[in-house]
Amino acid sequence: MNYARFLTAVSAARKPSPIRILTELQQRSPPSLISLAGGAPNPNTFPFQSASIKVKNRATLTFDETTMKRALQYSASNGVPELLTWMKRLQEDLHNPPTQMDMCVTTGSQEGLCKVFEMLVNPGDNVLLDAPTYSGTLAALQPLGCNLINVPSDQHGMIPAALKEALSRWDPSEVQKPGSTAPKVLYTIPNGGNPTGASMTTQRKQEVYELARQYDMLIIEDDPYYFLQFDKPWAPTFLSMDVDGRIIRTDSFSKILSSGLRIGFVTGPKPLVDRVVLHIQASTMHTSTFTQLMVSQLLHSWGQEGFLQHIDGLIEFYRKQRDAMISSADKWLKDVAEWHTPLAGMFLWIKLKGIADSQQLIMQKALEKEVLLVPGGVFMINSSDPCPYVRASFSLSTPEQMDEAFRRLSSLIKEAL
Repeated sequence: MNYARFLTAVSAARKPSPIRILTELQQRSPPSLISLAGGAPNPNTFPFQSASIKVKNRATLTFDETTMKRALQYSASNGVPELLTWMKRLQEDLHNPPTQMDMCVTTGSQEGLCKVFEMLVNPGDNVLLDAPTYSGTLAALQPLGCNLINVPSDQHGMIPAALKEALSRWDPSEVQKPGSTAPKVLYTIPNGGNPTGASMTTQRKQEVYELARQYDMLIIEDDPYYFLQFDKPWAPTFLSMDVDGRIIRTDSFSKILSSGLRIGFVTGPKPLVDRVVLHIQASTMHTSTFTQLMVSQLLHSWGQEGFLQHIDGLIEFYRKQRDAMISSADKWLKDVAEWHTPLAGMFLWIKLKGIADSQQLIMQKALEKEVLLVPGGVFMINSSDPCPYVRASFSLSTPEQMDEAFRRLSSLIKEAL
């Protein structure tokens, strides 16, 4: 594929940082190299000497003085090599992408998303997504001055017939011509969508991918809840179907290892990943070397089998949490709300019956009742439109707290009616 037509002027203008190139060249060179080039501080002056990190049910991760010096120093903008190697192997084993892909580490998948959007979205561009969607995505896209086109969705994610309808105003044979206003980018969260909990079926993904081919679009597959799918086998990803090289995938360790470590990944065609890395060179420079080495040590000590065993434990925990929330919803909300049981993720998307807009109910009266949920409007393209939905998370609260929260919500809705 020729990616030139997809790039914004800002992204196309990015040039490699000579200093970053020298830094990475030096790190690959033998110890006999004498470098007077780098502007890195002398690690002997750093106050941190060593560290040991105890892992649950496992051995300790150890940073001796040599490792610590490396962990506290600048590193390659695309990521620490041994972490990248491990993750590339995992991606290949899980998704078996039919085209060659590249990968870089980002400071959480949010950084990856922001940089992908900046690379692809010009002011005035039409961008397709299935709202309600992650508020962080809307916060990143809306200042870019693009026109967000909502593709209707249900509990099985984006509806292909609705996507076809949205695209019908353009002629597929015209989309590559200069001046075409046809969308070049489609964004979706395919598993356990935030806030809806929706997960796309294999059939729908195949149909959406075929439409992307027909209209020559790139798909941003934002999949932070991939590892929190409650039922196996997991649905094939867009990446696993990508025969053309039109998928840019973002993954995150936030939900499965730690949200505070801020480690995510962008996977996709090398020309596009290279552009993201150029942006990293000019902004954050690289994700924390310390957290990358910490995670890399953990993954290498576990091996892929140990990592997937850890994932199985997470799935079991979150499945029980979901079941507890559904049980309490059945008990307290049956008469006043409706919902679909999520197959992945951390969220229950609840439609309040007889309530036109949940904003005032949640932001004022719910606080008085000491129960807090997220009003659905914040996940909509136009957040000021009335919205009868609320998002409840089952990740942190105990089953007892969820039960009491829904009891309070139930009485709140009944009072409002």
